Amino acid sequence: MSCVVYYAKENVSSPLLSLIARNARGGRSKLCTARVKFSTGVSAASAAVASPSRSSEERVYEVVLKQAALVREQRRPEFALDVKPAERSWDLLSEAYDRCGEVCAEYAKTFYLGTLLMTPERRRAVWAIYVWCRRTDELVDGPNASHITPKALDRWEKRLSDLFEGRPYDMYDAALSDTVNKYPVDIQPFRDMIEGMRLDLKKSRYQTFDELYLYCYYVAGTVGLMSVPVMGIAPESKASTESVYNAALALGIANQLTNILRDVGEDARRGRIYLPLDELELAGLSADDIFRGKVTDKWRSFMKVQIERARMFFDEAEKGVAELSVASRWPVWASLLLYRQILDVIEANDYNNFTKRAYVGKAKKLISLPVAYGRALMAPSSSLIGR
Repeated sequence: MSCVVYYAKENVSSPLLSLIARNARGGRSKLCTARVKFSTGVSAASAAVASPSRSSEERVYEVVLKQAALVREQRRPEFALDVKPAERSWDLLSEAYDRCGEVCAEYAKTFYLGTLLMTPERRRAVWAIYVWCRRTDELVDGPNASHITPKALDRWEKRLSDLFEGRPYDMYDAALSDTVNKYPVDIQPFRDMIEGMRLDLKKSRYQTFDELYLYCYYVAGTVGLMSVPVMGIAPESKASTESVYNAALALGIANQLTNILRDVGEDARRGRIYLPLDELELAGLSADDIFRGKVTDKWRSFMKVQIERARMFFDEAEKGVAELSVASRWPVWASLLLYRQILDVIEANDYNNFTKRAYVGKAKKLISLPVAYGRALMAPSSSLIGR
């Protein structure tokens, strides 16, 4: 399953606050308490009732809190990043970052254009994160995916630990190693993304939305956690750090849910179903119906519920974008608006995501860019205050 930081070519843009797609803070937000209520009449958190263990959202929330604590330290007036002089040649590092930018420009063009408004240091750091996420996704979704084993992912995780400790393996690793040395970026979201790749090796069905939520966090929500420390929170923002992270997490979940709904047919042809099986059953559908790929009234009704859920996550995400540093908002808004339009295209295709791939045409993308830019200029709102 392609994620953002996954990724189909425009997919990782969703990632980066895919951020924009997987995040954290200080006071418990409504997203983690009341939770978004879906039109099924069941909240995501209610899945915990079926299991004596914690729900997926509760588990993810713990990671969010940790990440928020790191960024809160960065926001203190007296706080200064302890950036040690780089032992590597700056010329080599500069080349490494440039290479990351080239990859981002090739596979996430819209997002890349947005990053050009960011400060040079933040822009390079976001490119480095994007490239690591893309390389990670390619392990299980790329041309050599059939040869990837759990041990290969273990080696990739060891390599991740090494670069966090200042021992990069190649130029791309060097760029990320330098980034995590400059910003309060924690290793946990990166490890969690690798865990999502492990799931893709062994799991092709998800019984409940609680299970699917955790998968979406692993492969996309983590990107938001990685990126918020780099993108920065606006100094004038009154929102809690936690609420900004929750919004970033929501965007990652929304983007990944959109990927799933767009790719139903493609995934089915690979023997995979990334839809809650219990909700399919409640709608009078089964896995066999997915593999047959016939659009029926039952399928349309089911899809309406799934699209509504994704839009609710997008709604939650929008509340946090304005709280980001002004120079970082445009790529996030661009990604959010473009991904959200994919849901509109699925509806326009009469919910036929079996044989028709929903995509946003170039004209609509171009129209979205100035809209995203206009929203990026808006000052932080009060929608997240007190959350």
